[in-house]
Amino acid sequence: MKELRIRTLAGVFVVAGVLSWAGARLWNAVGTLPRVPLAAPIVLALIAVVLLATALSLRARLKAQRERRPGATGVDPLAAARAVVFGQASALVAALVAGMYGGTGAFLLESLDIPSRRDQAIYAGFSVLAGIAVIAAAFFLERVCKLPEDEDTNGNAAPAA
Repeated sequence: MKELRIRTLAGVFVVAGVLSWAGARLWNAVGTLPRVPLAAPIVLALIAVVLLATALSLRARLKAQRERRPGATGVDPLAAARAVVFGQASALVAALVAGMYGGTGAFLLESLDIPSRRDQAIYAGFSVLAGIAVIAAAFFLERVCKLPEDEDTNGNAAPAA
């Protein structure tokens, strides 16, 4: 399984942001700009909370397993892999969505004197922050589930397969 790369997520964010900004300009010239839903930052924040809770739970269980505590429940490798895949998918979608709302929010910065546009810009800003929280939680989850590096025969550290 490949690790998340910040360059990939940043690229998705920037491309989505530029396209969204251009689309918002075009849409505004033709008619009314679509609204940024209030639920967008809330849903992204909930996803970040779920990823963080999963990472903290797995970290505690792995620590108990390493310390050989009595009654410690092990972590199913398949469940850990599924959690990491969920985190990676969430991070990619969050980068895309945050870029879209970031581009829309950047466009809305031109008209902050209009109360409805100001509210939309605030919702877009919170959506970007919540998207960044999802990405951070996904990186943390991936770090928690990463296998320790094994020593090879030459004494050099090699990543686990």
